[in-house]
Amino acid sequence: MTIAKVTSKGQITVPKAVRERLGIEPGDAIEFVDADGQVMLRRHDEGSRFARYRGVLRQLRGQEPDTLLDELRDGP
Repeated sequence: MTIAKVTSKGQITVPKAVRERLGIEPGDAIEFVDADGQVMLRRHDEGSRFARYRGVLRQLRGQEPDTLLDELRDGP
């Protein structure tokens, strides 16, 4: 069993052995899951860090890159 203390700000340090077992690295998100009165800790898998941007430029598909760059440089 691994124990971590809660600070006065409600923060905890996830012990190294737990971080290694779960593959948690700096900047990763973790989630606390209530399971029948017990709280479980797990790494939150957001998928690709770029997933939120997928499809953003879909409306530009088929246009010439040089034309798009010219429009961006000229501005509105």
